[in-house]
Amino acid sequence: MSLTEVFTNIPLEHLGNIFGQFDKNLKLIESTLNVTIVLRDDQVKISGEEADVKSASDVLKELLELSKRGNTITEQNVNYALSLKEQIKKHDMLTLDDDIICHTIQGKPVKPKTIGQKKYVDAIRDDMIVFGIGPAGTGKTYLAMAMAITAFQREEVSRIILTRPAIEAGEKLGFLPGDLQSKIDPYLRPLYDALYQIMGADNFQRNMEKGLIEVAPLAYMRGRTLDNAFIILDEAQNTTPAQMKMFLTRIGFGSKAVITGDQTQKDLPSGQTSGLDVATNVLKNIDDISVCTLSGADVVRHPLVQKIVNAYEDYEKKQEKKTKNKNAKIKKEARHDRRK
Repeated sequence: MSLTEVFTNIPLEHLGNIFGQFDKNLKLIESTLNVTIVLRDDQVKISGEEADVKSASDVLKELLELSKRGNTITEQNVNYALSLKEQIKKHDMLTLDDDIICHTIQGKPVKPKTIGQKKYVDAIRDDMIVFGIGPAGTGKTYLAMAMAITAFQREEVSRIILTRPAIEAGEKLGFLPGDLQSKIDPYLRPLYDALYQIMGADNFQRNMEKGLIEVAPLAYMRGRTLDNAFIILDEAQNTTPAQMKMFLTRIGFGSKAVITGDQTQKDLPSGQTSGLDVATNVLKNIDDISVCTLSGADVVRHPLVQKIVNAYEDYEKKQEKKTKNKNAKIKKEARHDRRK
């Protein structure tokens, strides 16, 4: 195949943002797409195979548009733009950048950053119950919180209810001092963090005192009917099937529920079935219920987190394959012994 060259104009004021510190983003594009990029004044020359050059040009144009909109270009932006080109997806990052859910108290826009997150947000808009399943760093809880606060501020719901099972993450913490609120706060801290960032501490406290925002352990949901509320159940992989059924049957008229969890990080006792696993299997074909599965490609934390998630996914697949092969071998040997 013949080499080709394409020239793209990038204004000088956006070069530093797009190229990154020490041209880190530029080198990432070059190595991923196997192209050479040379800067001359405000013109960028891209050379390589025709298809690769076109992909690199498209990526730079998308990053330039993001930069013009006031975004700080991160390595995660570049990686995701490249992955979209490699997977030949019809979406681009500009489509995602247009979908602003709300703004934080500092004025920073909250929006989906990957196609998986975009589908998750759209499902929350469209359906009454949504399961958001995926590894750490995919924005499951944060985006659900943003949607809940937006619905509350628009008066689409009259209150927000946040809950999660109070199970320790593989450690026995023992007795916790203080009143009931002090005892459950450590388990609910991630929910508070998102509320403070989006709503602001003062606004959150006012609505909390009025009973318009409620943060409680899952056990406190029993016996209630939750009408006209936006309900988020976080860390749902740590529910039992009975707890999950209890929670889902609390939902009343005018309510919306989002259930988030990571099926690879269960803290239940050994041998205990997760309520999240059972619910997604039992309810997957019911109208107005969506199951959104996010993957390592949707991780929006530090790029290293994405690599860690992918490494664990590969490891777990290999272990699962080994277990299946071992079980198959045991069954085969058992059949052979019976024939004797």
